[in-house]
Amino acid sequence: MIITPAEPHDVAKLLSFREEAAAWLRGLGSDQWSRPYPADKLLATIEAGTVFMLRDGHTTAGTVTLTPDAEEGLWTDDELAEPSMFVNKLTIAREYAGQDLGGRLLDWAGDRAHRAGARWVRLDAWTTNEGLQRYYLAHGFTHVRTVREGTAVNGGPRVSGWLAQRAARPVDHGFTDYTAEPAALSAQRR
Repeated sequence: MIITPAEPHDVAKLLSFREEAAAWLRGLGSDQWSRPYPADKLLATIEAGTVFMLRDGHTTAGTVTLTPDAEEGLWTDDELAEPSMFVNKLTIAREYAGQDLGGRLLDWAGDRAHRAGARWVRLDAWTTNEGLQRYYLAHGFTHVRTVREGTAVNGGPRVSGWLAQRAARPVDHGFTDYTAEPAALSAQRR
């Protein structure tokens, strides 16, 4: 499998991934991702070069967003002073479930963050999705705290404030990486 940067034409695929994941989560009793995500915001992240696609031949198996920009109101000033990258919107197509591709994408993100000079790879997870939280803990993340105040990126109250982090480190994730070398964090934040 290969990892490539997302392209503008991937917006429809990314939105359908989100809808597929939301339907699956509803079946588990979770309201995660039940609010539509604005396509224009998704396109902006693609154009910023922070969205990556996991491809299996001509099929998209998964996606992850990895950005040096933290969502407003989640991390403290002291935490933001530490070099970090943030994982968002990790999604695996249901037909690829059960292969730990999500865990390998987290490894890829940690490796890429390390190459960019990050100390931490951080994320925020759905506050009420305890299964997802256990998943991240099982993949080496440590819970930092849960933030319930604030507004979600796509409107409404904050629902994704379970914060976790793990050290960014080199790792063999097993994917063929067709992305450009990441810019150094110090260069990104100037």
